[in-house]
Amino acid sequence: QVQLVESGGGLVQAGGSLRLSCAASGNIFSINSMGWYRQAPGKQRELVAQIIEGGVTNYREFVKGRFNISRDNVKNTVYLQMNSLNHEDTAVYYCNAVARSTRWDPLLPYWGQGTQVTVSS
Repeated sequence: QVQLVESGGGLVQAGGSLRLSCAASGNIFSINSMGWYRQAPGKQRELVAQIIEGGVTNYREFVKGRFNISRDNVKNTVYLQMNSLNHEDTAVYYCNAVARSTRWDPLLPYWGQGTQVTVSS
């Protein structure tokens, strides 16, 4: 079983920046991808950014150019650098990893507990 722990959320003024971190631990055979999702009150959870082994990244259009996702494969940690934050970015941000616990297990999604990001107007 894989555990994910997010950190780095907080309160920031519009136009400011935050850096989120997510560390994976536990039984990990391999991690195929790691990413960030967010969920605002009354809305569905949505993809923000994802990074796949090999360094390929995917961004939603509403964050492209402002956010940057990176990954440290040695530390099994993914980062999300968020710049030019606005009020619409306010949400709980969840870390996601698609991983195998053993070589015989299938790829499964794992989720962190979430970290709150609040952007004041």
